[in-house]
Amino acid sequence: NSPKINTEKTLLNSLPGQFDLSGKMFTFPEETDTAHVRLTTSRQNLRAVTVCFRSFTDLQREHSLFSLSTPSAANDFLIVKKAADGVIDILAKQNGKLFGGQNYRLNAWLSICSTWDAASGLVQVWIDGKPSSRKFTHSVNINGPIIIVLGQDQDNHGGGFDVKQSFVGMMSDVHMWDYVISPSEIQSYTQGFVSFTPGNVLNWRLLEFQIIGKVLIEGEQWSLSV
Repeated sequence: NSPKINTEKTLLNSLPGQFDLSGKMFTFPEETDTAHVRLTTSRQNLRAVTVCFRSFTDLQREHSLFSLSTPSAANDFLIVKKAADGVIDILAKQNGKLFGGQNYRLNAWLSICSTWDAASGLVQVWIDGKPSSRKFTHSVNINGPIIIVLGQDQDNHGGGFDVKQSFVGMMSDVHMWDYVISPSEIQSYTQGFVSFTPGNVLNWRLLEFQIIGKVLIEGEQWSLSV
């Protein structure tokens, strides 16, 4: 079993091993071009991706929500909230697609999922269980070495951070799968208290990560607003 983190507030520069972060959240308290969380996975070849997480922010500028980079593509899989109201940008292999009209509310906990698979090249975003259109990006596998970052947008492999793309707010319940999970599984994840199959690439209940800079681990708050 992975150890649980029991401290209500934790600020660390390194935290080796796998941890059960159930009931916890990452807090990114300030705008910076350094602070981030690096997530570790042994998977280095992906034919498909589903990423789900919960986030809270009041940012009105562009900000990165999830950044997966390889040496061949800084934006191998990237989820960005654009400055324009309700617009999410999903990039696969540097090829981005904009999804407009999304109910991306400020000062509220959102459950966000995105899916992509190389076979079809189609990408989609779900916010609070509501799907977007499905759009074509790229149909080439993701090949590592993979670096996954929360809190910053990697403009090169593992770095190249821009303060004006940084995330300020809270994130929780990060999961990643190496396949496109079903709409019913996305609904189960969104509801929060319904059982769902945890990620097999990243699992919030068995997470290996490193904190760099000012990021805190605190008791989660999203369930209070569900």
